[in-house]
Amino acid sequence: MEPRQPSAMDDFMFDLNGFLILRNALSPEQVDALNTAFDNLPDVAPMEWIGNAQRRDYTPETGYELHNAIEAGSPFEALIDHPSWINYVRHYCGEEKSYVQGLFIDESIASIRKSGGHHPAHSGGYQGAMRGTYGYKDGVFRCGQVNIICALTDIHDGDGPTMVVPGSHKSSFPHPGIGNYQAGDRMDALEGSIPALMNKGDALLFVDGLIHGGSSRTKTDGERRITIYRYGPVWGASRFGYGYSDELLERVTPAQRAILQPVAPSRPPHFIK
Repeated sequence: MEPRQPSAMDDFMFDLNGFLILRNALSPEQVDALNTAFDNLPDVAPMEWIGNAQRRDYTPETGYELHNAIEAGSPFEALIDHPSWINYVRHYCGEEKSYVQGLFIDESIASIRKSGGHHPAHSGGYQGAMRGTYGYKDGVFRCGQVNIICALTDIHDGDGPTMVVPGSHKSSFPHPGIGNYQAGDRMDALEGSIPALMNKGDALLFVDGLIHGGSSRTKTDGERRITIYRYGPVWGASRFGYGYSDELLERVTPAQRAILQPVAPSRPPHFIK
């Protein structure tokens, strides 16, 4: 697959709304491979490890959340620099035309949500963290973090789609409908929010400063399955301190390794681990 390039319309809509939906980002074969990998994930308890990946559910309602999912097998490794979005994230959060140009993956998550689950509303431009800041100046984008959510199942009404408040990445005011993040504010009836409906294989790209969250999954059958990869500039650091195994770094391509470890350790010849 030839890498996709962001168009002038993509830039306009991303600047205006803070998100894009990339249709058919994954091939049917990639969706199948990822779903097979999901099928084989052990149902460990929260905070337990599966190799170098760890289950770390954000809240009891978010469902099964496997962090550092890149370490969970080759289908996840293939997403590191996927041609459907790698040039988009380089463009929006890769510090183009600077001395620190490049990307880093902050988080990689495999998520499974069943009936009743949701993710609370959070983020927004008002008092937002620098990590998720949206910026555009002097002809270049300067976003602190851009997220890619891939749908591995159809995510329609009732499936718990991610919801966003378009334009909220630039907001100078708090949303009156959102209280404390820990209070569990649901996106479902949040004024101004819209669902990002996707077919399996589609991807949602958005700046982390956009108000977003997962709406309630009301269907009682099946699962909502997604991957979440959060990209930022090379000087970033993993949110929860995850690192990558030597085996993974030796196995991936040089281009992928440059994303996983953009700044390799600088050590003297006599350094001993």
